[in-house]
Amino acid sequence: MISNKRAFIAAMACAALTVIGLQPQAWAQQQTPDEGIDYRTLREPVATSTPGKIEVLEFFWYACPHCYHLEPHIAKWKSSLGPDVVFKRVHVAFRGDTHQKIFYTLEALGKADVLGPRVFDEIHQRNNSLPALMDVVEWAKKQQGLDITKFESTWNSFGVQTQQKRANALVAAYKVDGVPMFGINGRYVTSPAMVGGSHARALQVVDYLIAQERKAKR
Repeated sequence: MISNKRAFIAAMACAALTVIGLQPQAWAQQQTPDEGIDYRTLREPVATSTPGKIEVLEFFWYACPHCYHLEPHIAKWKSSLGPDVVFKRVHVAFRGDTHQKIFYTLEALGKADVLGPRVFDEIHQRNNSLPALMDVVEWAKKQQGLDITKFESTWNSFGVQTQQKRANALVAAYKVDGVPMFGINGRYVTSPAMVGGSHARALQVVDYLIAQERKAKR
């Protein structure tokens, strides 16, 4: 579990992007990303779970408005990834683990891709923060027509707990203190905050780092 101090820092970083995003995107004109500015190299590489592939992780939080606004950019960008790249999402446990459990429960049920965007909409468009299990169950049953017995069983399952522990370990290993953030192949991190608030620029930097990893494999 992430400490309260880290959760507070992460929440503030997420909120700060609202202001940054309104400013002119000077970095968007820059062609070659600069290490230490647009991205940073991890001092200790993180083991990936997809040997032979370039693994890209998106660290996100359903309650983060900038993760929500990043969604359409991610949807378009993912389609351009090559077969040697694996993209995965890692839900952080900022301000409790309810939203994290929603993600890994939906993922275990094979519904994260379809219902994940609806969770974002519920929180950011309908102002329903889904703060506790009872609220999540009501949303899942009344609005999504899910089998609640199966949903709750999965919610409390060992498999979901294992995924949460793994997510928390990755958050610690990548030193994630704000979202959205990207981890590239256990070696680099970048984020919209690092590149001046631009979602498009952040994905350009991710593409650059993917290319660097391809070169390293030759």
